[in-house]
Amino acid sequence: MPRYLLSVYGPAECTEFGAYPSQEAMLQAFADTGAFNERLQRDGHFVFADGLEPATTATTVDGQGAKPVFTDGPYLETKEYLGGFWVIEAADLDVALTLAAEGSKACRGTVEVRPFRTAESFRALLEP
Repeated sequence: MPRYLLSVYGPAECTEFGAYPSQEAMLQAFADTGAFNERLQRDGHFVFADGLEPATTATTVDGQGAKPVFTDGPYLETKEYLGGFWVIEAADLDVALTLAAEGSKACRGTVEVRPFRTAESFRALLEP
């Protein structure tokens, strides 16, 4: 079954409650996201999910030169950063998009859906 990455994006500027306006809103989003995760597991879609620390905790590594270069902070300067993700299995993109909409509502964040590269899609890149 195809796998999809559901990436959750939120604002770079956060309050003491992360991307949420209040503690109550944060706790409700956590509860709704937990219920969504349980549904993914029950329905056989769940592979892995987790949240990330703020983008300010990132270290960017460029190991392409003679010596690696380490830079504090995220690679891109943007108004929104990756805050968490799900890896799911779904029969097709339509199912993945439906699940992403439910996940977006649960966590109160924008969700980007991307399929994982398969052997077939990689071979298609190599063929003329």
